[in-house]
Formats: sequence, structure tokens, C-alpha cells
Amino acid sequence: MKQIAEREAFKINGFAMLIVALVVLAFGAWEGWIFLQTADWSTNWLALSLSILAFTVFTIMLPGFFTVQPNQAKVLVFFGRYTGSVREDGFWWTNPFAIRHMVSLRVRNFNSDVLKVNDKHGNPIEIGTVVVWQVVDTARAIFDVDDYEEFVRVQVETAIRALASRYPYDAEEHELSLRGSPDAVAQALTEEVQERLKIAGVKVIEARISHLAYAPEIAQAMLRRQQAQAIISARRLIVDAAVGMVQQALEHLERENVVTLDEEKKAAMVNNLMVVLTGEQSASPIVNTGTLYG
Repeated sequence: MKQIAEREAFKINGFAMLIVALVVLAFGAWEGWIFLQTADWSTNWLALSLSILAFTVFTIMLPGFFTVQPNQAKVLVFFGRYTGSVREDGFWWTNPFAIRHMVSLRVRNFNSDVLKVNDKHGNPIEIGTVVVWQVVDTARAIFDVDDYEEFVRVQVETAIRALASRYPYDAEEHELSLRGSPDAVAQALTEEVQERLKIAGVKVIEARISHLAYAPEIAQAMLRRQQAQAIISARRLIVDAAVGMVQQALEHLERENVVTLDEEKKAAMVNNLMVVLTGEQSASPIVNTGTLYG
């Protein structure tokens, strides 16, 4: 496929050309008035011819005037041939026979529909994105794709499906995931979408996930799984902390010679401390004040 690069089109200041057009119109009116004074074609045919020519030139010049608003561009096509683009805002005049296509250069948002896809582990998930983009090459946007706005929509949805298949929804430590690594996933999504849209002269400024959830049919099962994983992680943290506290307590008792414990009493003390530190309910201490009989 032949790609067309954007180039600047021929244009003239519109106000200057408007003065020229008014001069031509005034000249035609003057010559017409001269002809009407005699109304004799045989003796004053030159005035009539000049008047008709001036009015014809004025009529042809009128379609050449156009305006360009800030952050917009006009793509000019003359008899099927691309002649250039006008990006500079203002009032301009150009070839009156050229067809002008307006292209917006403003930054735009595209909010994708929520798509149902499978993640890396095959779990069905719902995902949606927001993509910030703008046209940077007007020629490619008009001539290299049929409809660049529809092209953006289709390619963004395709990129979402490709991205979701490369990452799991949730992952263990040190592994990228859709939920746990938003910045890395956003960067990968931006690069994926940009690679697909560069053919249309579109620049992707940012792409981020706006909606992420498990599909309804597995949402409850995955919620229980997440809760179980959270409980296991919390219990592991509690046990690790309790072991450290027990070890610190035993070392402190031995270092200060507070009490001498044999292995059996150490085991009993460790058991009691672990029960107190890892139990979900508050412990009720029993104070031993001695025995009644010696």
C-alpha cells in the first residue's frame, strides 16, 4: 500500500484575496455600466466582454475562501490528487476547485466498551479502557484508512484482547498482573495501541484500564479465593512475628538469668506464647500463687 506523507498546501491570505475579488467585482460592474450607457453590441462589445469576464472570475474565486480553526486542519484534494494540508488557523484562499476535508487535531478520549476476554490463565474477565489520542498526520488519517475514528475504535478493542491474554488478572509476588501492576500494564497497552494506530497517523498519548473485574460466572469463586489468600497471608505474617517474639523472650530470659528453664519448660512456654500471640481471641491468664500443701 502506498503511504502518503503530509505536506503543506498552497494558500494565500484570505483578506488579501478578498480585496482582489472585490476589485474584480467593481471592475466588472464598471464595465457593465459603460456598456449599458450605449447598449450597442456592435460599438461597445469590449466593455460587455470585460464585464462578463470579471463576473466569471469573481464567481470562480468565491469557493476558494475558507477558514481554519485552532487545532484543526484542512486536507486539499484536486481532481483526486492530494495537494497538501493547511494547519495554520485563520482566513485563507486556495485553489477554488480543490475539495477540502476537515480533520480535527484536538486531543480526544476514546472510552471502549466493557469487553469479556480471557486472561493469561484462561479466566474470563471484564475489561474496559480509556485511550487519549490525537491525529498528527492528516494525510494518513484521510487516505491510508477508510475512517480513522472507526479504525481507532476497532484497533483499541483488538489491542485490549491481545494485552489481556498476556497478563493474569491476579498474580503472585514479582509477577506482573492486570490488577497488581497498573502502571506497567498501562505502558504496555499504550505501546500496543500505538503500534496499531501509527498507520493512520494517530498518536496515542495515554492508555489506561478503566474497568477490570472477573466475569459474573466466576466472580464469587474468585472472591472466596482472594479472601482465602488474604487470610493465609495475614496468618503467615502473624506466625512469623510470633516466632520472633518468642525467640526474643527466651533469649532475654537467659541473658538476664531471670529463670532457668529446661527443655521441657521451654517447650511449654513456647506453646503458651504461641497460643496467646496467634490466637484470634484474647487470652485469659491464670495466676499461679503456689500450692496449699508442701
